[in-house]
Amino acid sequence: MSKYSVLFSGQGSQKIGMLSNLAKEYDLVRETFDEAADALNYNLWNLIQNGPKETLNQTSFTQPALLTASVSIWRVWRKNFYHKQPSSLAGHSLGEYSALVCANVINFNEAVKLVKLRGYLMQEAMSGKNIGAMCAIIGLNENFIQKICKEAQKNDEIVSPANFNSPDQIVISGHKNSVERAEILCKKAGAKRTVMLSVSVPSHCMLMKSAADKLALNLEKINFQSPTIPVINNVDVLTEFDSSKIKSALIRQLYSPVRWSEIIQLIIREGVHTFLEIAPGNKVLSGFTKKIVKIPKPKIAIINDIASLKFAKSLID
Repeated sequence: MSKYSVLFSGQGSQKIGMLSNLAKEYDLVRETFDEAADALNYNLWNLIQNGPKETLNQTSFTQPALLTASVSIWRVWRKNFYHKQPSSLAGHSLGEYSALVCANVINFNEAVKLVKLRGYLMQEAMSGKNIGAMCAIIGLNENFIQKICKEAQKNDEIVSPANFNSPDQIVISGHKNSVERAEILCKKAGAKRTVMLSVSVPSHCMLMKSAADKLALNLEKINFQSPTIPVINNVDVLTEFDSSKIKSALIRQLYSPVRWSEIIQLIIREGVHTFLEIAPGNKVLSGFTKKIVKIPKPKIAIINDIASLKFAKSLID
């Protein structure tokens, strides 16, 4: 049996109709969504199946939807396919909350309400301002992009790296004007491609500091347990077992970059070469992993339906 790690995707991996086939086969999916509905006081399953898409893509709805979908896949995997515990868990941005639920750090009921609040606070921080933006830069290295971001900042505006997704993809985030200036400078510097992201909230930059401060007040009220499976956090690339340090990492995550490349490199150094990506709608992390790790070539399975769960089991067996 292979050692394996489980990766949880974040915002952007949602789509209307996700998990419909899995729910037909396993009642555990709908049961998980029913739990979420009780916590949220609305029918989350109906939203992800029927939309509207515009509502699902609002961050305060996206976050509980993806958390619930990811936890339901995890529950089906552990109960019906594979009982051996993974070596570690990691989640990209919002996905870190999914990882913490699956490692029994946060009660699911508490977590789904927490990420709803997280989404609301992020949106509130930018409410009516239309000043934030994010842009993916492909083909320039970290040091170069750091310098370009500093050059692009004008009039007390900010732009900074938000996601270190792979060696050739870094997402920048901040004030819209500065992000657009940085994008132009990156193109002139030889970036292979730049992509402005369709987001209303500029995540993982200092524009989210006010949201982080409010989130911290709510985290104080929630009881965290020590993880039963190691969870590698986004901001420090560390596995923490102390509840105060886990909470601190979640707070800082809102305004600090996601160090995804380093997370995958750490997992590889720990002797794990098999990855399962829990991706309810669209795969994202598997592509990054293939670019981060060339040798040895990693084994990767994206799990979100019956066929992919069976394949994942065969990969580990």
